[in-house]
Amino acid sequence: MLNKRISLIALGMLSATQAMANDQAEAKGFVEDSSLKVLLRNAYINRDYKDGNPDRSEWGQAAIGTFSSGFTQGTVGVGVDAFGLYALNLERSEDRSGAQGIDFFKKGDSGNPANDLSKGGAAVKFRLSSTTLTYGDQMPELPVLSYDNSRLLPESYTGTLITSKEIKGLVLNAGRFTAESRKSAEGRDSGGLKSINVLGGSYQFTEQFKAAVYASDVEDVLKKQYVNANYVLPIDKDQSLTLDFNGYRTKLDNSYVRENGITGDDNKIWSLAATFATGPHSFTIAHQRSTGDSNLGYAYGGYQKDQGRVGDGGNTIYLANSYWSDFNAEDERSWQLGYGLDFSAFGIPGLSYNVAYVRGDNITTSTSEGGTEREIFNQFKYVVQSGPAKDLSVKLRSSILRVSQKSSEYNVSGNELRVFVDYPINIF
Repeated sequence: MLNKRISLIALGMLSATQAMANDQAEAKGFVEDSSLKVLLRNAYINRDYKDGNPDRSEWGQAAIGTFSSGFTQGTVGVGVDAFGLYALNLERSEDRSGAQGIDFFKKGDSGNPANDLSKGGAAVKFRLSSTTLTYGDQMPELPVLSYDNSRLLPESYTGTLITSKEIKGLVLNAGRFTAESRKSAEGRDSGGLKSINVLGGSYQFTEQFKAAVYASDVEDVLKKQYVNANYVLPIDKDQSLTLDFNGYRTKLDNSYVRENGITGDDNKIWSLAATFATGPHSFTIAHQRSTGDSNLGYAYGGYQKDQGRVGDGGNTIYLANSYWSDFNAEDERSWQLGYGLDFSAFGIPGLSYNVAYVRGDNITTSTSEGGTEREIFNQFKYVVQSGPAKDLSVKLRSSILRVSQKSSEYNVSGNELRVFVDYPINIF
């Protein structure tokens, strides 16, 4: 049914050439508007697990090349996007690799992680007015299908995506993807995805208010809906209050529930964050709540080749209280206090600091109720502002996560450290 709706709305998008915007009329040409970029990334994640669980860590060096052409001139513009990825394993430890949440290099049948991996992809794109149709390998960023780029290499998906911006402030998306490339493995369908249909859009009602609605259907797994409302209230020249609401509803397919031994099939999760910004300081208060009868809580991401996973992208969790823990267990309620500081006001442009404390309670598992977890998150980030290393960024991130014994079926305690060095190079 959703697939049929996507086809209908795609026709509507492509026929809207008389609307306000017309990006294709300003096309500069296939070569003239093309770009080639390379991102060099050195990434390290260490997890010091507690309660007798073995520690895990992975370290790697990656090169991520992306090419994006311009569109040919004329009524219908044609272009190409492509990427090439390479990663070198700098740790190569059979004992320390293999944590699901790190996943730099997938372990093979021998039990050893890969020494290196490489892959690439390409997509052809067509533009009519301000509507673009892209077919091939892509990295979608939608609330119901958002690729993971928070590890060493990014995920990618193969399929079709239509993006329409015919009306000022309105962005519409419709797509169907039939393969997923795991971030830690080679191959176009290394994630085992059958198919996922996506549909939705966002609208900027005023300069201060924006809203979005999206839906997805992961074949034989689940159906998901998402809603967002974001309002920015200007208070003074350098002061503002931002209110951000995000919510998901997921319904698991009956066959998926039976095959994976899941209890229940329904989950609703939402978060509301209020951020007060004044000069270089920002203060955040957030509440997040999960309800429903599914013992998975809010299900997202992972790979269908791994039992009990979804396959809709590792960043498909547009919620306030997602750090190391996502605070997304069955019946969980969580609260956050956060603070951010921009050091440019103190003569150090490019340096920022963020800290957050999140506490969750009321966690339900198959054996207990009323479990708790808490996390302290810290992050320093510095971006070089000028010189040969301009735009090079260094990110140091740590989390201290403690989970009660009642919640051990859902999550595990530990200390996490992440060190990421990213150096983007614009070739042309």
